[in-house]
Amino acid sequence: MTAATTRRYGGPEAIALETMPVPRPAPGEVLVRIHASAVTTGDWRLRGAAYPKGLRFVGRLATGLFRPRHVVPGVTFSGIVVATGEGTARFAVGEPVFGALNRGGHAEYIAVPETAAIAAKPLSLTHAQAAALPFGAATADHFLRHLGQVQPGERVLITGASGAVGHAGIQIARALGAHVTALTSPGNVDFVRDLGADEVIDYTRQDVAQAGARFDAVFDTIGHLDFGRARGLLRRGGRYLTNEGGWREGRQMLVPWRRHGHAVRFGISEPDSVQLTRLAELAEAGKLAPVIERSFPLEQIARAHEAVETRRRRGVIALDMRPSEAQPVPAAA
Repeated sequence: MTAATTRRYGGPEAIALETMPVPRPAPGEVLVRIHASAVTTGDWRLRGAAYPKGLRFVGRLATGLFRPRHVVPGVTFSGIVVATGEGTARFAVGEPVFGALNRGGHAEYIAVPETAAIAAKPLSLTHAQAAALPFGAATADHFLRHLGQVQPGERVLITGASGAVGHAGIQIARALGAHVTALTSPGNVDFVRDLGADEVIDYTRQDVAQAGARFDAVFDTIGHLDFGRARGLLRRGGRYLTNEGGWREGRQMLVPWRRHGHAVRFGISEPDSVQLTRLAELAEAGKLAPVIERSFPLEQIARAHEAVETRRRRGVIALDMRPSEAQPVPAAA
């Protein structure tokens, strides 16, 4: 099979294509022929060791001090089960699935434990859209539903609203019954409004920090609005949520902001099969549909990384493997 590899930290040029053996599914694993994956902010950070300020050393300890620990990157996938290991029971050969693993998604095949973050693919979504769920939608769901505990009728502000996490966040917040205000650039105003945002703020025309305390939750998806500025936007008991947190936010989480009951919450989103199944149900109900801005073939994965690094996009950057259904399935190595 063809796989993307990163054997050193660096820019997009650090990614190479190699021919590797097709994995053999171990007991309890399924072999998935990948149709699509996503190139995410997480993939960019892992490839370039581009961790948030204050977390760079810790990040390298976790993912490889001198070089990436996992040679084949890619944390999401969507495809078809083509083989199963001994003792598997959840999925059958021929079943479309999607999921996430901490490596291996940027290849034509992946062996996945059936106890991992893997679920039946929503039939209403393309493979590219399904591959987008375990990053953007799962992150938004983790912050808004779990950490933010957003309730029906609450008012939520989402920054970076057109990005992979932000555009999913608009849809998930609406599904939770919230009133959503999206902060975005002028070129994306109509885009986020069409996704369901109740209000849209063009950050080039209005300083959102002057909007006053009217939000129950502020979800900063791109590091645009730190807690110092967001506090003035929060109602009593409001929550500041960020997936760009570092040591500063860690310290702020420990401080009881008793005057107005504000809370700072951030953490790492690690999807599991239960969460992915819930997101699939939202998709089937027509409440969640990831937007694919561009799709690249695996051979152009470096260009996909370049697109992600701009931090300016509408939705998700996808990798489209699309192995031909007419081709025989290669024997597992």
